Amino acid sequence: MCGIVAYIGQQEAYPIIINGLKRLEYRGYDSAGIALMNNGMKVYKTKGKVSDLEAVCEGQDIVANLGMGHTRWATHGEPNDNNAHPHLSQSGNLSVIHNGIIENYATIKEALVKRGHSFSSDTDTEVLVHLIEDIQESENVAIDVAVRMALSQVVGAYAIVILVQNEPTKMIGARKGSPMVVGIGKDKKEFFIASDATPFLEYTRDVIYLNDNEVVVLKDDDFEITTIDNVKKTPFIEKLEINLEQIEKGGYEHFMLKEIYEQPKSIFDSIRGRMDIPSSTFHMQSIREYENKLKNVNRLIIIGCGTSWHAGLVGEYLFEEFARLPVEVEYASEFRYRNPVIYPEDLVLAISQSGETADTLAAMELAKSKGATVFGLCNVVGSSIPRMSDAGAYTHAGPEIGVASTKAFTAQVSVLTLLALAVAELRGTITNERLQIYLRELEAVPKLVEKALKANDHIVKIAEEFKDAHNFLYLGRGVSFPVALEGALKLKEISYIHAEGYPAAEMKHGPIALIDENMPVVVIAPRKGIYEKVISNIQEVKARKGRIIAIVSEGDTKIKEIADYVIEIPETEEALSPLISTIPLQLLAYHIAVMRGCNVDQPRNLAKSVTVE
Repeated sequence: MCGIVAYIGQQEAYPIIINGLKRLEYRGYDSAGIALMNNGMKVYKTKGKVSDLEAVCEGQDIVANLGMGHTRWATHGEPNDNNAHPHLSQSGNLSVIHNGIIENYATIKEALVKRGHSFSSDTDTEVLVHLIEDIQESENVAIDVAVRMALSQVVGAYAIVILVQNEPTKMIGARKGSPMVVGIGKDKKEFFIASDATPFLEYTRDVIYLNDNEVVVLKDDDFEITTIDNVKKTPFIEKLEINLEQIEKGGYEHFMLKEIYEQPKSIFDSIRGRMDIPSSTFHMQSIREYENKLKNVNRLIIIGCGTSWHAGLVGEYLFEEFARLPVEVEYASEFRYRNPVIYPEDLVLAISQSGETADTLAAMELAKSKGATVFGLCNVVGSSIPRMSDAGAYTHAGPEIGVASTKAFTAQVSVLTLLALAVAELRGTITNERLQIYLRELEAVPKLVEKALKANDHIVKIAEEFKDAHNFLYLGRGVSFPVALEGALKLKEISYIHAEGYPAAEMKHGPIALIDENMPVVVIAPRKGIYEKVISNIQEVKARKGRIIAIVSEGDTKIKEIADYVIEIPETEEALSPLISTIPLQLLAYHIAVMRGCNVDQPRNLAKSVTVE
């Protein structure tokens, strides 16, 4: 959601913070602000993007060695200058930036108003900084004590950074339910705080991932981490493996396009070293450690949100087909608020690109409280989901900056395929001959994706034809149904065209009423699977003058005779086809959005990591 960057050290803080905020714009971008400490606290903020904040700061006093910045994704209060962060306390001595939601802010605000506090914004964040100061003054305690006391009273999720005007060499950070990483600079003489590590990669690779309910106090030459209950913690410093080139555009017009074209590599990296084809064996630590559990598991529950939920739907087909294991796929946001039936014998698999999705984390907590074993499938090392999981796997897709997920989806499906095949081998539900076929086909997928990407120029022409459409329908059957859902999501996310994904056979149960000569219908129709049935569905659309864009296997002639437009993809096994067929759908959505003048990497109202409900 919101993006946080802070710095304390000997360098100029302003350029570090501004450049860091630009790298975090994908997290939130309806307003931006900065607080700098130098002979007092100077706060500049504005509605809009980081470039608008730069314009506000031009000509202002921005010299400082300590400061913090924020990009906002609005929750409480509309996007405007007043609601932009940082927010000040009643006296102006404290300044705070915040990612998350304080759920009981209204009750706290009411009490503070009675105590004489007045507020200039509609945000929950301003209430928090007033509460901290109120406690500090009424209890006559140090600022770090007041922070801990205040946080023990709030309900919700937060990652916060606090500056103190009368203590100009100190910075305080804390987290619960929202990500926060501390960067340890050269000789431990400078420190960084951020929502993720991308803002300070060129300065340090040494990081500490704060855990929930931890508070860090940073000074210009030292730091200390305690819990909210003031229990001192020994920090674990990790070495980052990502590099600066991975978070730059590398010559592409948009991050999304770069990440679409990175998929041959991200898929390869996600399966590399995890399977040995000649011996039909798997090299995955979670498989080894939980072999008995996986052999005897009665049910698999997959949880996720958005694109990760779509990957989970593909996983349902894979685990049922290969491992003959009953599977349920749940929206984490719904699962956590039901009273689901979960047994200790169940395996719960949580999928998230960021590893910080609030609903997924809450669903995992619920599953663990019922005694289930919880696996995590995540892309970000050190994030909350892998730390909460009993076991799991990383996808190795590399940083994904574009808000609309592309390479994370195919990386997730790749690892789900490996896991399904490994569990099938353990449970004896797949022959060695069939296992070998799928492992060889999976190994070939990166090359097939490279080939699918060569259809880009053809897809540009199709995009030109349909860029002004108001609605799209996406159809698929079997394992192609989740691909239809994902294709529709990509289009609506970045082009703002209404799009729906349906099982092709369900079209007759309602959506067929929408079809006319103005309705583009994208059909995922590889030759393997229920091919003849899909042809019948296409003919039903054509009989009602719908315009067909078909994703077909190379050399297909039957559908080519019926469809208005055809995009050919390399042929593979049906179970692996989502890894190929999703590529043209990503490109189609991308080019339509660009032609419509949309902000592809930062679509309106969306954020990359949903760390609040």
